[in-house]
Amino acid sequence: MATPTPQTAPTGGLRERKKQRTRDALIRAALELFTEQGYDATTVDEIAEAVDVSQRTYFRYFANKEDVAFAVQEMVEARFLEELSARPAAEAPLTALRSAVMVAWDEIGSAIESVIPLELHMRSYQMIESTPALVAVHLRRSSELEEQIARLIARREGLDVDTDPRPRVLVAAFSGVMRAAGKVWGEGPDCSVASIRELTESYLDHIGPAIAGDWRSHP
Repeated sequence: MATPTPQTAPTGGLRERKKQRTRDALIRAALELFTEQGYDATTVDEIAEAVDVSQRTYFRYFANKEDVAFAVQEMVEARFLEELSARPAAEAPLTALRSAVMVAWDEIGSAIESVIPLELHMRSYQMIESTPALVAVHLRRSSELEEQIARLIARREGLDVDTDPRPRVLVAAFSGVMRAAGKVWGEGPDCSVASIRELTESYLDHIGPAIAGDWRSHP
């Protein structure tokens, strides 16, 4: 059988790759505009124009500006949930959460960079944290994600999340640590995945001592 040439390659695959390139280009253009001139000041028309597509094409990929602002973060969260779901059943809940986030960060850097530069990802994080409209959305999305994680942990442990508070308590502590590490990373000079991974690992390692330890005798 002859090797397919670009002209005879399946059109479905080519079409999907083209759609993915358009989506990625819209994300990058939107985040660049948001970080340069502000989220509120940027219009959908400007984003579409930057990629040389119509407003109608934009809305095929994203329902509004909010969706594109959180597109990369959603990708990171999905990778974490995928890894958490695959963790061995014998792992303790906190160990499973810690392992999932570490493995996800090992792999997510290249995935982010396939869409936007990491430096733009950092600036976008800072932009979200300083934009009131997006902070509200971020808090809502975080709450929804925490509930999803708590229910996943409860299923792993054979618990009813609505009668046993432990999954939600654990996830609240875990999420608080993740937000603290992300804030420090977002305000720092190093935008590398290695930096956020190291900060995250260090902060997660302090959950136990911070809760149970004597801070005065063990700094």
